[in-house]
Amino acid sequence: MHLTFKDLEKAQQQLPDYRMELVHGEVIVMSPSGLESDEVAVEICAQLRNWIRPRRLGRVAGSSAGYVLPNADADVRAPDASFIRADRLRRTTRKFAQLVPDLMFEVVSATDSLDALRAKIQEFLRLGTLVGVLVDPKSRIIEVYRSNAEVVILRDGDVLTLPDLLPGWEMEVNSIWAPEFD
Repeated sequence: MHLTFKDLEKAQQQLPDYRMELVHGEVIVMSPSGLESDEVAVEICAQLRNWIRPRRLGRVAGSSAGYVLPNADADVRAPDASFIRADRLRRTTRKFAQLVPDLMFEVVSATDSLDALRAKIQEFLRLGTLVGVLVDPKSRIIEVYRSNAEVVILRDGDVLTLPDLLPGWEMEVNSIWAPEFD
């Protein structure tokens, strides 16, 4: 059975405590991620928000923000962290955003497939996202994807910059990992 965006909205109303995505006509119930991957995603959102909000550059959202993708299936997907430029969404919406974000992050959790996350990033890029970032806390590696460009690999000691999208913003790779307390 091929489900639609309306079916997903009904399911979300009936089960409001569940996070769901609609992928190629199938509702996928998202299990909670592990603590480490969520800590990393929250840190990424915090660093983005702390730079973007005072400058009124746009919106930063976490993993519960769904986007209705402009593909044939009208998939609804939710990156772990995302940014939308202010000129593309002047007013927020209580519903799923009907666009792709300009920037999206996927953070690998213990149950995630790297291939599936890379495919998700590629789908967003194909539909208009400018930059997709895969963050792997286990290997402490960040992969930065852009359409028609080589993947950029960043490690501890490197700094993620996006001068074409967020001029002046910097995120030190080693600043996003979950802290260790002695």
